[in-house]
Amino acid sequence: MTVLIIETYFTKSGKESEFKSLLQKWRKYMKDNKEKLKEMKSWKMYIQTFGNNAGAYVEQVEFDSLAEFEKFNDRLKKDKEFMKLDQETMTIIDNTTLSINVWSPVK
Repeated sequence: MTVLIIETYFTKSGKESEFKSLLQKWRKYMKDNKEKLKEMKSWKMYIQTFGNNAGAYVEQVEFDSLAEFEKFNDRLKKDKEFMKLDQETMTIIDNTTLSINVWSPVK
């Protein structure tokens, strides 16, 4: 059963260019560490263009199952480079706007 992890957030005011630079670091990390990310089937990022949350970033990460996501998450919590990028991200995004949801298909 496919599982999608959906994160939505805004950057802090004035941190947009810093965020775009950090996004490049994330992309490099993902490219250079494919084995560490093996459970991740896909990763997509969007910016909401219209609507109530215009300007919000939306990340969509796909896994085969919740168990695969948990294995992935447990391993990456021990990875120093990943955790450094994660901590840097948390200083740039507005934590009060962070929403994390798990979606699964309707059968």
